Amino acid sequence: MPDLLAIFDVDGTLIDSQAVIVTAMTRAFESVDLEPPSSKQVLSLVGLSLPRMIGALSSDLDPRVQSQLVASYRLRFGEAVSEGAPPPAYAGVREGLARLKAAGVTLGIATGKSQRGINRLLEAEGWQGLFATCQCANFHPSKPHPSMIRRALLETATEPEQAVMIGDTTYDMEMGQAAEVATFAVGWGYHDRDRLEGSGPDGYFTDVPGLVDHLLDRAR
Repeated sequence: MPDLLAIFDVDGTLIDSQAVIVTAMTRAFESVDLEPPSSKQVLSLVGLSLPRMIGALSSDLDPRVQSQLVASYRLRFGEAVSEGAPPPAYAGVREGLARLKAAGVTLGIATGKSQRGINRLLEAEGWQGLFATCQCANFHPSKPHPSMIRRALLETATEPEQAVMIGDTTYDMEMGQAAEVATFAVGWGYHDRDRLEGSGPDGYFTDVPGLVDHLLDRAR
């Protein structure tokens, strides 16, 4: 089977973390006596690095307050996770990743989450060793900068034409396009179909089995 590197976004693509994200953001703004943004505003920015996300939600605030919000969000996110069950994987994700791995597809992650967040996810899902490369916000510019994908290609010795970026936001599509890899948009996440298709992905999928079938066909 030809080499194929399938790089996945996390929030909105592999796991449905919207409840935790919105709760943490609401509490972060409340901690500095500010009106919280709406859930729609928050979810529209999921995928960006946290400082950039906070900056977009509070562009009129002093940078020192923005820094307080970043620190508060990190604290509140940990609290929100510990208070309830971990964010669930979307239907079919666990089985789909297992199918891809068994077929010899190389798996990767490119996410705006922190390294700590990725470690938490891998432990909660039992996914240690599943992904050959995990790129996160600690070591790269925010999406849509192509740095994460370029590093994933380097770490897996993969050429751009042998890779695909899979995500639920326009930031994922723009990042993949900037890195000159194929881009597949998924319809179960946080950006709506019109917005995603407007970013020009190479494919759009409404369920995990359909995406996995297409990836396996591409690998063959």
